[in-house]
Amino acid sequence: MESHNLKLLGLSQSQLENIAIQNGESAFRGRQIYQWIYRRGISKIDDITVLPKKWRNSLLEKRITVGALKEINRLKSEDGTIKLLLQSEDNELIETVGIPTRNRLTICVSSQIGCSMGCRFCATGKGGLQRSLKTSEIIAQFFAIKKAFKRAPSHVVFMGMGEPLLNIGQVLESIRCFNKDLDIGQRRITVSTVGVINQLPKLGELAIDCLGSAQFTLAVSLHAPNQELREALIPSAKQYTLDCLLKDCRHYIHLTGRRVSFEYILLGDLNDQVEHAEELANLVGGFQSHVNLIAYNPIVEETFQRPSKNRIYKFMDRLEERGVAVSFRKSRGLDKNAACGQLRRLHI
Repeated sequence: MESHNLKLLGLSQSQLENIAIQNGESAFRGRQIYQWIYRRGISKIDDITVLPKKWRNSLLEKRITVGALKEINRLKSEDGTIKLLLQSEDNELIETVGIPTRNRLTICVSSQIGCSMGCRFCATGKGGLQRSLKTSEIIAQFFAIKKAFKRAPSHVVFMGMGEPLLNIGQVLESIRCFNKDLDIGQRRITVSTVGVINQLPKLGELAIDCLGSAQFTLAVSLHAPNQELREALIPSAKQYTLDCLLKDCRHYIHLTGRRVSFEYILLGDLNDQVEHAEELANLVGGFQSHVNLIAYNPIVEETFQRPSKNRIYKFMDRLEERGVAVSFRKSRGLDKNAACGQLRRLHI
């Protein structure tokens, strides 16, 4: 492993032990770094005071750092949701969100800076894709939220900026770190995707190879019950049809033995009518799955409307009548522009 310009966040204990050995110290020093980073949450090499001062200076000279991100802005909603805007070493801006409830703290992490998928209802894609995030930058979001709330997140959702399936390697390595180093069970981790050609089976195969299993939840963003409407909302659907996406979902379920969660944003007067619920029930019927309904969170670039409560209840009722497992995810942070990409776009 290259020992210059290295970020330590995201590395395992054995990797940190190897770095210590490569830099002329015993493996024990690597274990000390591991404890101080992951258990104490230290964000600077110089603050790991159990390490000899001379060696700390040597690490800094080689530009070996913990990899913390600088907080640029913080917005707190009335419901307690906190949205952070973080700055990377190359001055890119990364959003992450902490969503608290009585018994849990969920962190919504970004996997990329910007997004290339261009979904019409999402603010992130309006500016295109800058680059994918490194593992250290994904894990650094966890520690930024932990600092903001003064407690560690208990659940992780890859639902922030970017398309996780276009950064599979770093996402899976981050899941390994969340699970093994930060003690978050895989079943408390969700990977959300709009779907990328040939990548769902690859995700299942690589997860089994890299993690030993794929116990995290896969959330597939449908947002439409038919091909025509999905193409109007999601540009990539023209190349990656709904039929092909569902075929890959079945393949993923077969590989992993895990059910798929289908995400569906309800857009007022567009995809929220009872007949759409009927279509959706036909689409996911027979799947080992769950449907998660979300009311649209407005962005300034689009004129979509939030659905009425009556439409939401009727939609849910019809799915339940058809035997579809369904839940409604309450929007959080509406008073502070909590939709993905909104805070970042205010600063670029």
